[in-house]
Amino acid sequence: MFEKNKFAKFLIYFMFVYYAGILVFLGAALPEAMDGSMANFHILDSGFFYLLFVDFWARFLFQQTPAQQIKPFAILPIKRKTILDIYLIRAGLSWGNLFLFFFLVPFGFISLWYFYGFWGLLGWLFGYWLLLVVDSYWYLLCRALIIKNILWIILPIIVDAAIICATLIPDKNILGYFFIDWIEQFIFWNPLAYLLPIVFIVLLFFANQKIQGKMSYNEVAKKEEKEMKRTSEFKALNRFGIMGEYLKLEIRMRTRNKNVRIGFLTGLFFIIMFSSFLSFLDIYDDSSFMLNFICLYNYMVLGIMTLQAIMSFEGNYIDGLMSRHESIYDLLRAKYLFNLALLLVPLLLMIPTIITGKASILMNLGYMFMVAGIMFPGLFQMAVYNSDTLPLNTKMTSKTNNWVQQVISLAVLFGPILITQILETVFGDVWGYIILICLGAAGIATHKIWIRNIYERFMKRRYKNMEGFRASRA
Repeated sequence: MFEKNKFAKFLIYFMFVYYAGILVFLGAALPEAMDGSMANFHILDSGFFYLLFVDFWARFLFQQTPAQQIKPFAILPIKRKTILDIYLIRAGLSWGNLFLFFFLVPFGFISLWYFYGFWGLLGWLFGYWLLLVVDSYWYLLCRALIIKNILWIILPIIVDAAIICATLIPDKNILGYFFIDWIEQFIFWNPLAYLLPIVFIVLLFFANQKIQGKMSYNEVAKKEEKEMKRTSEFKALNRFGIMGEYLKLEIRMRTRNKNVRIGFLTGLFFIIMFSSFLSFLDIYDDSSFMLNFICLYNYMVLGIMTLQAIMSFEGNYIDGLMSRHESIYDLLRAKYLFNLALLLVPLLLMIPTIITGKASILMNLGYMFMVAGIMFPGLFQMAVYNSDTLPLNTKMTSKTNNWVQQVISLAVLFGPILITQILETVFGDVWGYIILICLGAAGIATHKIWIRNIYERFMKRRYKNMEGFRASRA
């Protein structure tokens, strides 16, 4: 735990400095790049929503809901509502809401200081801070609803799409001019200008208080809505013996357990979305890099969603698995075969793209074999080192950030595209894909060998891993 925390702190500081530097550069360079048809800060104000758009979706990578931090305090003689209120207030006053100031401060100094001086710049920044607090509470509300049901992700998408359409579709951008006039009043410290974001902050605060309070109580109290359902026994898998039982386990985890199901549905959503973009839109037709990246990503995403945390969900019942000889080996083989079968999903969804000629069948086969025979064996190495139990169902009151897994998933996400680009540059498209197919086929053919190697290394660390699994159970 200590070593993981050291690594996490180093990673957080590095990424903070890296992205802060990018924002400072953009804030200083963007005023020079603007066309000058109106004041630079007016151009930014007319599209301030896009800043909040980026801020909102970036929070999914870094920010947890307050309810996820309540559980350790649930046994104290303090009202749960009081604890939630404190965390909500802290979320509003968090330094994270000032991160975009690395962009806004240099931009304001260059574009606004000359006209309105220090107090005008300060009023403008204070208004933007209120807008970022609104965005923070809006994120917390949406995140809580999405944790409850993944379909709630439609809510922020609809809101963002509606505002984008309102600013882009009409010939005259009425909404953009409203934003300019409204945000300009921040410069003059007009109290009425600040009233609108303050009203949104209050409304979203109480909405979060009610929704997160109820959801966190249900989880802490283990309150569940029971519904009798008819479940399939998957008798067709009985012919595979113990392997069939573990295949059933993989299927049932994705259909019964909330966290695994959400990850699976999220990956499926991205596959359908990007496959539709490639098949029916022309936005990526002129970019071979994006075409290759999205095609490869479609085959990777379902594996990344589960295999980066391989064995972490099984940590909930690891003692039962270890009681049977070589059960971990059989489990790993079942996981591999199951993920191989899942690769047929993106292949089928990419058929329209192949028919329209935007992506060749050789490209799809090359990426599919690369994922199956090269990437999957790499992700399976995490089975040796993962020792943190992830909860199967509780989400609101669990804290499951694992920075090591996130770094590995980022490396897996961006590393393969570099490999494919190098192969295609050196050997050409056709031979590059053929090499990927051959390498992937070799990985698939030798899966028993490298899975056996992973199993033996896991067994050498079994007591250390089991101690970690037990200690990290919610």
